[in-house]
Amino acid sequence: MGFMFGWSAGDMEGWIMRKRLLTIGIAVQLLAVGIIGFPQAQSLQDAVIQVFEDAAPAVVHIAVRGTAENAFMQPVPVEGSGSGFLFDDQGHIVTNYHVVEGAEEITVSFDRVECCSAQVIGLDPSTDLAVLKVAREDLPPYLELADSDALRVGQFVVAIGNPFGLEQAMTFGIISALGRVIQSPDGRFVGQAIQTDAPINPGNSGGPLLDLEGRVIGVASQIISPVRGSSGVGFAIPANTARRIVEALIADGRYAHPYVGLSGYGLTPELIQLFRESEIAVPFEEGVMVTLVDPDGPASAAGVLAAPDEIDVGRFDIPVGGDILLAIDGIRIQSMLDLILYLDLNTRVGDEIRLTILRDREEITRTVILGDRPDDQM
Repeated sequence: MGFMFGWSAGDMEGWIMRKRLLTIGIAVQLLAVGIIGFPQAQSLQDAVIQVFEDAAPAVVHIAVRGTAENAFMQPVPVEGSGSGFLFDDQGHIVTNYHVVEGAEEITVSFDRVECCSAQVIGLDPSTDLAVLKVAREDLPPYLELADSDALRVGQFVVAIGNPFGLEQAMTFGIISALGRVIQSPDGRFVGQAIQTDAPINPGNSGGPLLDLEGRVIGVASQIISPVRGSSGVGFAIPANTARRIVEALIADGRYAHPYVGLSGYGLTPELIQLFRESEIAVPFEEGVMVTLVDPDGPASAAGVLAAPDEIDVGRFDIPVGGDILLAIDGIRIQSMLDLILYLDLNTRVGDEIRLTILRDREEITRTVILGDRPDDQM
């Protein structure tokens, strides 16, 4: 759960002044370099204002309460907060998994007014997404999701949420980069994440990142900062990932992640050099050396073989001699991360994939039918 930070009146005044200066600075820079003139600047401002007026009613403040252990192993109450947004006209709300993780009580506020308690419908820690539901008849219009595959670096974006518990706050920026990989709460990874310089702070988590048409392009999730505040590097889970996961959470309460049932290590240039210094022959200079195969998993059923031996390389015991995974569905891979991201972004449970492997210096193909990943497996 997230935690709220208290601000003094002086802190608040300074924050407001910095935001005003930032807004003025952006406009002055755009005018100075001739990117926009006064009419265009007014049009951009009007568009941003319209996004907030249209979208803010569907953005909620989420307050959570739970219990944690203190230093004396005694239970103590804890509180946190985050953001979310209305996904449909049935009262489903999208937020981050880490916002509601471990919550015993969840309360939702619309437009600064506490509405009602919320029920957890589904959780997916692997993508840091969660779906809540509220029983309320007079719901505001829900937010539509955009096609995040069509985004471009440089697009203007708006983030709406509740930073530091300050409800209904909007920030403005651009898409700084696309295709980022961020770590999820369960230690796995989310691919195709959106990087933005629109200020995202604690409390924004779970809120929408929107384009200037008011469509959700991503779900605010993480920041990189040494001070637990915005440093201009924030990340959002892309809308297409959110759509896929959320629809499954609403239907089934969980998302079935595809599972191939193997693990290994990438043959990096550094590792290959280490092998050579130890006078160990390397049959191929790229790919993933398969070290473990789940005996009850899909890869084992397809005949993929794990490394049978271990050798001493420097201070390490490294498994060798197994299959080397070169490609999946014809796409070359260099690491286990490549494999994990390909499975999550391009496949579903039950799909058939082709693994190209090197065995005894010969390339062969194995067809694998993907299973449903157990919760304790990668």
